[in-house]
Amino acid sequence: MILTFFDQFSSPCLLGIPLIILSMLFPTLLFPTPNNRWVTNRLTTLQLWLTHTITKQLMIPLNKPGHKWALILTSLMMLLLTINLLGLLPYTFTPTTQLSMNMALAFPLWLATLLVGLRNQPTTSLGHLLPEGTPTPLIPALIMIETISLFIRPLALGVRLTANLTAGHLLIQLISTATITLLPIMPTVSIITLTILLLLTILEVAVAMIQAYVFVLLLSLYLQENI
Repeated sequence: MILTFFDQFSSPCLLGIPLIILSMLFPTLLFPTPNNRWVTNRLTTLQLWLTHTITKQLMIPLNKPGHKWALILTSLMMLLLTINLLGLLPYTFTPTTQLSMNMALAFPLWLATLLVGLRNQPTTSLGHLLPEGTPTPLIPALIMIETISLFIRPLALGVRLTANLTAGHLLIQLISTATITLLPIMPTVSIITLTILLLLTILEVAVAMIQAYVFVLLLSLYLQENI
């Protein structure tokens, strides 16, 4: 059986049953469950500190009504962060490399922020489609452009996350394949490519965390426009 570089992005199956749901839910089982003790262990303390820091950062651009979304945004951030980081381990599957999953996360949340704005302050929300002080002849063109940019937001969210993670995984696989292939032929060059692979892995860890943060941060900014 000939494998290609893109086989790592195919959804795993067992006896014809897709395992993508299991790969999405498994990371949540790794979080320690907080208890009612006053003194907790180091892992629980670290988890609480991380959750508090993420929530604080996400709530900075939001006003008081937007704080109701803290639970949703923080949970989404922790889920994406865990899935992205676990996907860097060998012989694992990264669900966030699937555009369908990212769009399933991005579109409903973007639509929710839009509906909240149309419900609470419809005039202000519709006012974003036309910048203030626009010349009269340019009004129809600008409304069309702003409408297109509004509806392309969920697509940009999903494609950004998918493209960054997919490109990183492909680069890691290409360089690791080159390292193994060059080892018996040119050991010196293989050591250099191995060094590049280690540096690229560190970069991909940073990309996995940054992309999860950017995904949720942009959703919080879309929410701020409509609250």
